[in-house]
Amino acid sequence: MAKQDTPPRWDRKMQQRLARGEAAALGELYDRFASLVHGLAHRVLGDEQAADRITREVFAHVWQHPDTYDPKQGPLRSCLATLTHRLAVQRLRQTETAALAQGDATEPTGTTETTGTTGSTGSLEELERRVRRASVAARADYIVTSMPAPLRAALELAYFQRRDYRQTAADLGVTEAEARRRLRLGLQLLSTAHDTGTPGAPPEYGGAV
Repeated sequence: MAKQDTPPRWDRKMQQRLARGEAAALGELYDRFASLVHGLAHRVLGDEQAADRITREVFAHVWQHPDTYDPKQGPLRSCLATLTHRLAVQRLRQTETAALAQGDATEPTGTTETTGTTGSTGSLEELERRVRRASVAARADYIVTSMPAPLRAALELAYFQRRDYRQTAADLGVTEAEARRRLRLGLQLLSTAHDTGTPGAPPEYGGAV
């Protein structure tokens, strides 16, 4: 029970330390969550340097605005994930939009206005599809790594190692009914990757695509 109570207590103390301007608190926060933030940013952007920049922006934001996090609204981990997701999606959309604009500028001058408009619309629709796919993939990664270990283990066995529910039950040392229950719950959680926002995140961090 004490182990379950540790994260919220740690979150509250961390918020208080950040609000007091303790540089050591920022370092501790970075050590604990930098890999999570960088991994989510990289999942959206697919670029190491861009993910590095987003990681710096996330921790700079938390340092400059510690009061935007309210421990009563959810865990700090979820807040950081949602903020990362939002900034990474914004960066992806800006980068891709700039690339589209540059492509439009280099099109032959003989292109008709109607054709240009249609092509531009198609490109924008494809951009939004790419942004959406990256966003859903990042949220799915976060959900899988955040779900309880028994559910995550069942999903990994069933869908990454191609075990059926009977083999999953045997590998986990549980009944077949329990294996099915874990798989069902895991899939229900994973299906929320298509929703806007990150599960458990407070509203002030946003997260809509």
